[in-house]
Amino acid sequence: MKKLRTFVLAAVAACVMVPASAQFAKVEDAIKYRQSSFFVMQQNFGRVAGMAAGKIPFDAKLAADSAAVADFVAKLPWAGFGPGMDKGESKAKPEIWSNKTKFDDYANKMQTEMAKLNVAAKSGNLDSIKAAVNSTGGTCKSCHDDFKNK
Repeated sequence: MKKLRTFVLAAVAACVMVPASAQFAKVEDAIKYRQSSFFVMQQNFGRVAGMAAGKIPFDAKLAADSAAVADFVAKLPWAGFGPGMDKGESKAKPEIWSNKTKFDDYANKMQTEMAKLNVAAKSGNLDSIKAAVNSTGGTCKSCHDDFKNK
C-alpha cells in the first residue's frame, strides 16, 4: 500500500511539474486549443463590444457575464504558443516565436485590459464599458496587426 501511495504521489507531482505546453500531444492539438480559446473569448468580447457600439441592446447582466467569461478565457490560449508549436495550419505568424518577448508583452497587455473591461462591465456603466472596450480592442488589434496573418 505504501508503494502504491508513493507511486501515485510521484505521478501527481510529475504531472504538476510538466510545463503547460507539454499538455499537447501534437502541434495540431495546440493550434486547436488556442483557436478555440480565442473563439470563445472573441464571442464574449464581441457581445460586449456590440452593446458598447449600440449594435446590440444593452443588457447590464449579459455584459457583465460576457466580460467575466472573456476575462477568464483571456488567460488560456497562451499555452498553445509554446516552443515547437509554430508548425501546422494556422494564421499565427512565425514572428510569434522569433519575437516571443513582444508577443508575450502584447498578451499581458490584452489580459490587463480584459480585466479592466470585466470591472467596467460589473459596474453596469455603459460609458465605462465603452472606454474599456476601446482599450481592449486596441490591444487585440495591435497583436493581430503584428502577429496574425489575414
